[in-house]
Amino acid sequence: MIVSSRRLPPAVRKLAPLAASPLALVLASCSGSSQTTLAPQSDFADQIQFLLKLTFFAACGVFVVVEGVLVWVLIRYRARRTDVAIPAQIHGNTRLEVIWTIIPAVLLAGVAWFTTPIIFSTQAAPPADAMKVHVIGHQWWWEFQYEDFKMPDGSLVTTANELHLPVGKTATFDLDSADVMHSFWLPRLGGKRDVIPNHTNNLWWTSDAVGTTPGQCAQYCGTSHANMRMDVVVQSQADFDAWMKDQQTPPPAREPAGPAADGKALFARSACIGCHTIDGLSQGNVGPNLTHVGSRGIIASGIMQNTPQDMAKWIK
Repeated sequence: MIVSSRRLPPAVRKLAPLAASPLALVLASCSGSSQTTLAPQSDFADQIQFLLKLTFFAACGVFVVVEGVLVWVLIRYRARRTDVAIPAQIHGNTRLEVIWTIIPAVLLAGVAWFTTPIIFSTQAAPPADAMKVHVIGHQWWWEFQYEDFKMPDGSLVTTANELHLPVGKTATFDLDSADVMHSFWLPRLGGKRDVIPNHTNNLWWTSDAVGTTPGQCAQYCGTSHANMRMDVVVQSQADFDAWMKDQQTPPPAREPAGPAADGKALFARSACIGCHTIDGLSQGNVGPNLTHVGSRGIIASGIMQNTPQDMAKWIK
C-alpha cells in the first residue's frame, strides 16, 4: 500500500527532510572511491591520518559533552504547567565563563602539541639518499622525470601520468608547472602540494605498501582539469629495477615491418613529431614522451586503460 504524504501528520512531513539528510550523507560515503585519505600507504600519509583521528575524536568528545549538557538543561529547566512566574533572570557567571574558555584552550594546546612537530618533519629537507623525481604539471597531464636515471643518450628517463616507485625507498618530488597552477594530489601517499609556475615546491615520502594508487590534479586548471589524473605503481625493489632497466632500453635499431612500419611512417610525416618524443625518431617536448608508451597501464591521463582497443580509440 502506498501512503500519500498528504495523509501524514504535519509534524512528520516537516521532519521528513531532516531524516533524509543523514541517510544521504551515509549513502554518499559508500561511493567506493579508491582515492581515499583513510587508507594511508606512506609515512607522510600516516602522520596526516594520525592528526585527522586526533582532531576528529577530540571534536566528537566536545560534541557529546556540549550536546549532553544542552539536553540536560532542556529537560531539567523546561517549562511546566505549574509555572506561573518568569524564572529568575541571571546575567553571566564568571566562574562558568572562565571554565568554558580554559577547556577549549587546553584542547587546542593538546592538538598543537602533536601537530607542530609533524609540520616541521613534513616540511624538512628530504634524506640525502632519496630518489629524485622532477614532476611537471601540464594542461592536462603529468610528466615525471627520474633525475637519478638516464637513457643511453644522456636524457632523463621520462614517463607520463604513471609514476613507478620502489617500496620502502624515500622519493622526493620537485614540483613545477609548465603553464598554469596545478596541485599534485595522491590521497593515499601524502598530497597535496601546489604546483606553481616559476616556483618549485617540494614533497617527499616513503611508500610502505606495494600496489597501484590513483591521484589527480586538485587545483582547477582549465577545461580538462577533472581528467588530469595519474597512477602511482609502488613495486618491490627487484620489480622496480626491472621496470627501470626496460625504460632505459632504447627502441630496437632494426626497422619494423608490416603494420608497425606503416605506423612509424605515418607518425614521422604527421604533426605528432612536433609534440612527442620517441627516442631515435622525434624530439618534441610539448606532449608526453611516447618512447615506452606500450609499457604503461593507462593512457589519456588515466581516462583509459592501455589496451589496443582504447589506444586506437584515443588516437582516432
